[in-house]
Order: sequence, then structure tokens, then C-alpha cells
Amino acid sequence: MFSLQRFGGSEFFLLAAMAYDRYVSICKPLKYPTLMGRTTIRVLLGLAWFVPALQLAVSVILSSERKLCKLTLNGIFCNNAIYSLHCVRSSIHSVIGVVCLVNIVLFPLLFILFTYTRILIISSRSSREVRQKAAQTCLPHLLVLISFSCLCSYDVVAVRLGSDFPKTVRLIMTLQVILYHPLFNPIIYGVKMKEISKHLRKLLCQGKVTS
Repeated sequence: MFSLQRFGGSEFFLLAAMAYDRYVSICKPLKYPTLMGRTTIRVLLGLAWFVPALQLAVSVILSSERKLCKLTLNGIFCNNAIYSLHCVRSSIHSVIGVVCLVNIVLFPLLFILFTYTRILIISSRSSREVRQKAAQTCLPHLLVLISFSCLCSYDVVAVRLGSDFPKTVRLIMTLQVILYHPLFNPIIYGVKMKEISKHLRKLLCQGKVTS
């Protein structure tokens, strides 16, 4: 559970760091070499890896000292559902969980929202080339952010609803949480959006011709 939540929290911090990188490159291009130097990158990466780990370690240490009344967990990996196995639920865990959720998820999302709002405002006032550059640079990042946020939201909702989800649906969604990003992130980030649009247009044109 610690590794899963730590990597999930690090993902949100990395997405926030990438949003800041795009904000500086589009809104302050002349200051980019100064603002995004090696020291800044090292600090951002250090925060992304160590802040979630330190905060989640407190919850893991506290939960390790509690007794378990059940030994069966519905799922293929250990998530927040493990707290339902405890004999007595603790309010301290709930408070720590809310604090971790705010610091690791909510604050990075608010920062990303702020940076993209600024990018949208500045791009709307700029030339067409700047708007195209902003779209090509930010669209892959937004796709990853939306998909990752939706899958994480599903995991939280599934834990809250417990056994209300069918087993097949739970298995499929759980596999997507684990496999979706490692499989599709290279495609989203590695292939240019122009090339994807060209291939899609070719496929659509071929479909119209054959029909």
C-alpha cells in the first residue's frame, strides 16, 4: 500500500512540476533558462519523491500497530481497503488520510489548474503560433492528468462503496489503474500530436472512401 500511494502521490507532484515547466516555457520564455535550471529541477524531483513518502510513512507506521479482524481483501493489490480489515477504525487514520489527500493530491491539482489558467489567458492574447505551441505542448499533459485523476477517483470510490461493484468491473478497472499509464504514457508523450492527427485523418478518409 505504501509503494502504491507513494508512486501515486509522486505522479501528482511530477504532473505539477511539468505544468510549471510548461507555464515558464510559454508565459516566460526569456526567463526559462534561469527559472528552470538544474537546481530547480533537482528540487522539484526531490519534492516529488520524498514529500509523499514522508507523509504516507506516518500512516503506514500507525496502521502496522493495529490488529486485523479479517484477512481477506477484495482486490489484486493492497489499497485503502486494508483499513476495513482493522478491528476498530481509528479517527487518527481518517485525519491523517485527509491531510495526505490535501497535501499530495489537492494542492498539486490546484497548482496545475492555476498554471493552465495562466497559460490559457496568455495564449488567448498571443498570436496563432503561440496558441498552437501551447496546445501541442499542454494537450498530452492534460490527457495524462485527466486519465490518472479519473482512475485514482475510481479507486477511492470503489473503496467507499465496498462490494457494490461487480467483481468483473472491479478487476478491469483495477488492471487499468496498474497498466494504463505504463502502456499509454510513452504513446501520449513520445508521439507528436500532429502525427497522431495525420494518421487519424487518413483513417477517417479511408473509411469515408470505402463506405
